[in-house]
Amino acid sequence: MATRRPVVLSIFGTRPEAVKMAPVVKALATRSDLVGRVAVTAQHRQMLDQVLDLFSITPDYDLDLMQPGQRLEDLTGRVLTHLAAVFDDCKPDLVLVQGDTTTAFAAALGAFYRQIPVGHVEAGLRTGDRYNPFPEEMNRLLVTQLATLHFAPTPTSQAACRRSGVQDEAIYLTGNTVIDALLEVAGQVPAPSEEGRVLLVTAHRRENWGEPMMQIFGAVRDLVEARPDLRAVVPVHLNPIVQEAARQVLGGHERVSLIAPLDYAPFVTAMKGATLILTDSGGVQEEAPSLGKPVLVLRTTTERPEAVDAGTVRLVGVQREDIVREASRLLDDPAEYRRMANAVNPYGDGRATQRIVEAIRYFLGLRSDRPVERFEPAIV
Repeated sequence: MATRRPVVLSIFGTRPEAVKMAPVVKALATRSDLVGRVAVTAQHRQMLDQVLDLFSITPDYDLDLMQPGQRLEDLTGRVLTHLAAVFDDCKPDLVLVQGDTTTAFAAALGAFYRQIPVGHVEAGLRTGDRYNPFPEEMNRLLVTQLATLHFAPTPTSQAACRRSGVQDEAIYLTGNTVIDALLEVAGQVPAPSEEGRVLLVTAHRRENWGEPMMQIFGAVRDLVEARPDLRAVVPVHLNPIVQEAARQVLGGHERVSLIAPLDYAPFVTAMKGATLILTDSGGVQEEAPSLGKPVLVLRTTTERPEAVDAGTVRLVGVQREDIVREASRLLDDPAEYRRMANAVNPYGDGRATQRIVEAIRYFLGLRSDRPVERFEPAIV
């Protein structure tokens, strides 16, 4: 009688989760000593599907839970309810979740209810403000309490896990899998075709809706109007609140391109071609330093302080004059720009996936020795 191979079930539902889990999913699929399975909640249907296609991932379970105007409590309940049947069917020995989404929290809680161990990819990120970002900060805190294995991307996040009461033997310092995914895609996409200087702008976070969004887009307009050689590319989030603000402030400007949200591969091309990136995204703060691109973060807090400390990212807030001042320093001072573009990349070296898989194998008893390789920040 053949010995049953342990089952590792990866659960995710949004584009950022899919990008960061894709290298892990693909690596688990190549293992002969375990079985990798994938369940997607489709918390964000269209944007998730783009990444599944890019990385050639076919989920074993597609819950297709996205609904128009979905509320957090409704989505949480649907994830819990629908995953019960998935757990019954595949009987996982370990559940993997990523980051800080509602899917990650609800999947970890559902696994806990079944007493299934949880591995948390990108564990230990913190802002210290439970409502900013909302609901992500609380999701992170809760997943930390529910998880058995904690895959910390940086020493800072490793220390945060310890402060949350996690024992050292449960923490693995791995680097961030987003760098693994980015390096794979960046080597495949074409060289940027844009000429001249390009400002790449993404802004969509819930806490920036309303007046902060108007301030951000106003700053973009000021920067472009002050520099005839500068154009802005703004992939506009599908949320109607963001769409309206972008059209109101930036619509019709001849050197501002308001475009639909980009698939991941075209977005990597856009980052490669950008001179400077303005964003309120968490993932972009990690990705852009690997491409040598300075980033100004359009938020008042960040759960990724490593990049600020390293000098690859600056936290500039959401006030129009502050954004213009900090962006102007980089656009008008070549020495200042070079210092930021060539700073240390604190997030990954392309080997996070390998470290995570080996830690999983150790936890499942498929190797006898605990992995000792740790992530050390690399130079861009």
